[in-house]
Amino acid sequence: MPRGDKSAYTDKQKRQAKHIEEGYEKKGVSKDEAEKRAWATVNKESGGGKKSGSGRGKK
Repeated sequence: MPRGDKSAYTDKQKRQAKHIEEGYEKKGVSKDEAEKRAWATVNKESGGGKKSGSGRGKK
């Protein structure tokens, strides 16, 4: 999977990133910068894309 590939993200994460990106663009941030910030925010909140494996998240 090349860098920047968004296939590992859920539909919900993609919707969140799009919504965040639109908010940044309304504030006058460039399209590229808005997209970078949006995905960084989604990664911070959710820990990134889908993860495989049984028992993840259990301590």
